[in-house]
Amino acid sequence: MTGPETLAAAAVALGAFAQAATGMGFSLVAAPALIAALGPHRGVPTVLLLAVLASLLPLSRDWRHVRPRDAGRLLLPALLAAPVAARLLHAVDTRLLAVAAGLGVLAGVALLARGLCLSFLRRPAGAWISGLASAALNVVGGVGGPPIGLYAANAGWPPRQARATLHAFFLVQNIGTALVLGPVPPPWPPVAALALGAATGMALSPRLSPTATRNGVLAVSCAGALALIGTAL
Repeated sequence: MTGPETLAAAAVALGAFAQAATGMGFSLVAAPALIAALGPHRGVPTVLLLAVLASLLPLSRDWRHVRPRDAGRLLLPALLAAPVAARLLHAVDTRLLAVAAGLGVLAGVALLARGLCLSFLRRPAGAWISGLASAALNVVGGVGGPPIGLYAANAGWPPRQARATLHAFFLVQNIGTALVLGPVPPPWPPVAALALGAATGMALSPRLSPTATRNGVLAVSCAGALALIGTAL
């Protein structure tokens, strides 16, 4: 493998570990390296299919802990918005959108980290806003996680339910977005790296406390917001 391909495989393994351990983080970690190695037109669809696998592996063990109603509340706006976002944003300079979204997520992370409960996120409108924002960011760069991470961190779900519900959401969302953009089969080295990272994260996840899980989701959301801003500037 070349240098960029090796870096991409390492990022995939780390992203799969984060996804299995906290319920999110694969695309936030893996997308920049994969897009750099494969190019944006091939990289984003590849990220989405690998993200499906990153959610499917841990969900095969924890599917009984999914909160179907909560996952559905987030999926409905995300799936409805994906084809609309793909059409509207196809020829648009999305840098301003990425910066605005990144700043919004950073503000939310800071408030939640200080112990503030964002009550509007627990209302139906909060789920719609989170789902719509996630759909737009997933189309732009395959990184729809931060708005959903904020929603989950504010919801107060038990750790195993939070991880399983996030896995279910991202599994369905990434399948839907991949179908909208056109699926691209990933090369085998990232698939092997993903399996290794996911297995390690699945072994660790039962040992994480509620506080550690919540902090992990907030940390991944913060990293994703910084990545959005950094790549747009």
